[in-house]
Amino acid sequence: MNLVALLRIALRALAVNKLRSALTMLGIIIGVSAVIVMVAVGAGAQARVEEQIRALGSNLLLILSGARTASGVRLGLGSNFSLNEGDAFAITREIPGATAAPAVRGGAQLVWGNTNWSTAIYGTTPEYLPVRQWALAEGRGFEPAEMSGAAKVCIIGQTVVNQLFGATDPIGQTIRIRRVPFTVIGVLETKGQSMMGTDQDDLVLMPLDTARNRVLGATTLAKQRAVGVIWVKVDDGLDTNAVAQEVRALLRQRHRLQPGADDDFSLRNLAEIMAAQEASSRILTILLAAVASVSLLVGGIGIMNIMLVSVTERTREIGLRMAVGARTRDILGQFLVEAVTLSLIGGLVGTLLGVGGAFAVAMIAGWRVLVSAEAVLLAVAFALLTGVFFGFYPARKAARLHPVEALRFE
Repeated sequence: MNLVALLRIALRALAVNKLRSALTMLGIIIGVSAVIVMVAVGAGAQARVEEQIRALGSNLLLILSGARTASGVRLGLGSNFSLNEGDAFAITREIPGATAAPAVRGGAQLVWGNTNWSTAIYGTTPEYLPVRQWALAEGRGFEPAEMSGAAKVCIIGQTVVNQLFGATDPIGQTIRIRRVPFTVIGVLETKGQSMMGTDQDDLVLMPLDTARNRVLGATTLAKQRAVGVIWVKVDDGLDTNAVAQEVRALLRQRHRLQPGADDDFSLRNLAEIMAAQEASSRILTILLAAVASVSLLVGGIGIMNIMLVSVTERTREIGLRMAVGARTRDILGQFLVEAVTLSLIGGLVGTLLGVGGAFAVAMIAGWRVLVSAEAVLLAVAFALLTGVFFGFYPARKAARLHPVEALRFE
């Protein structure tokens, strides 16, 4: 008996008890749809983490100034200003494959016309943009003369553009930052949220000396050429951990720290942090898929139960088929095809519901979901394997019946 004939017999047998067949497929439908939805949610979360990693930049080291104690109270990192511009220049000059960009940070109110906006102010150098892998949407970067002369020019993020200018072209416009007029010379491309949920586009960049002398009012720090943070970009192909060790040794040498003394700065390897978060999101995806796969297991058990009942109900039919010449493999194939057909139909219906459910979750909950063809094919294939696995025992039981005993069965 060929496969087409077996499939026709299976469909005819399933059509006899439509309600029972539908209820049997329900477990597979729920299982497949649950797997697709959960994998889509997990893949969406992982894709979001990857976007944040790309937005932050790859192979980055973040060096923060140390903490200081005032009146017995320990202040946070960055309060000591133990770093300076020379540290950043030394890192770029003495460590192969490393490019450093120093920065000072503060906050200020921006005013343009009758609109205003409070944002973060970063005083930095031209190396900041390539280190952060941040391109300009329009305009230009800082020129050497503007850096050395503490020029009143700035580059703004997309959030500042939207809040201050709206549809107006910001290039060449003059904004006031703490009553100091600045000319907008560039607009940054959109970065989006950071891994901590902060808006990376809500900022203003200006020359380092301009920020210290004209905006932040840090005259003492300007004399010391102190900075609060140094970003270090490690070239692709180099070991970030090895470069981090070289950076730490160089800074300790420059700061004249004795062996055994604590660092007066904090060095963080963002690549390790991002890799850990990416691994966590990947584990979450696998866990969600594993939990949803339990539904497929339950559906498979339901198929086995119904097929065992079907074998019992159709014992005389099996005996009659065997009496007129049906072979053992024909009976085995007949019931196995019935089980696989139940799983296949359930898998296809579950796929449609799963894809629709994933998009419904995205619309209602506002979550990022990512439906992949691999996840859909895996769910359907798992449904077929479930049908084969749980349908084999009832089919084998039917095929091993003795024709005479089957005909006598009441």
